[in-house]
Amino acid sequence: MALKISIDRQRCMASGNCNFWAPGVFDQDDEGYAFVVDPDAAPREKVEEAARFCPTGAIVVEDA
Repeated sequence: MALKISIDRQRCMASGNCNFWAPGVFDQDDEGYAFVVDPDAAPREKVEEAARFCPTGAIVVEDA
């Protein structure tokens, strides 16, 4: 099942943890804030770990 991934840019602190936990799914812009590149680039478990380990809770993962 496809995932819907949302990132609250107001909460994002540009730590890069999401990139660590789910490479290919996330990237960071020139200011360091996360954005979604490809929600299917990593297994669902990795995307959920990225959300769980986000220091500010800026990532929300839902079924699309």
